[in-house]
Amino acid sequence: MMGWFYRAAGVLRRRAMAADRGRVGEDLAHRYLERRGLRVVGRNYRPPGGGGEVDLVAWEGDTLVFVEVKARHTDASGAPERNIGEAKRVALQRAARAYARRAGVDWERVRFDVVSVLLTQPPDIRHVRDAIRPSGKRK
Repeated sequence: MMGWFYRAAGVLRRRAMAADRGRVGEDLAHRYLERRGLRVVGRNYRPPGGGGEVDLVAWEGDTLVFVEVKARHTDASGAPERNIGEAKRVALQRAARAYARRAGVDWERVRFDVVSVLLTQPPDIRHVRDAIRPSGKRK
């Protein structure tokens, strides 16, 4: 009789744990980047019209850096940074363009990085600079 209640509680608990994994990963990435000289100025930016989200926004010198954070408990399914598909890239760039436009930053001064966080003890953090090539940017 109470079986459905316990199953529902289990589903809610797993969802909360997944959300915590993302938040913990972003917190670790935020501190990691700041220790390496980047100035984080935004988290979880979503453009007003929707269409994507940027996990972290930072400045490194005069370069505006958009950071995708991937957090996992293990790398059994491959490196976390390899799990960024084309749809995610498009959504990330859409949100980044909106941010850059609102901030008055030329698209030539934009970079996309990925920080992968393995939530082990101690956490394994890898920063891949220029991991995603922005569309419309000259080489």
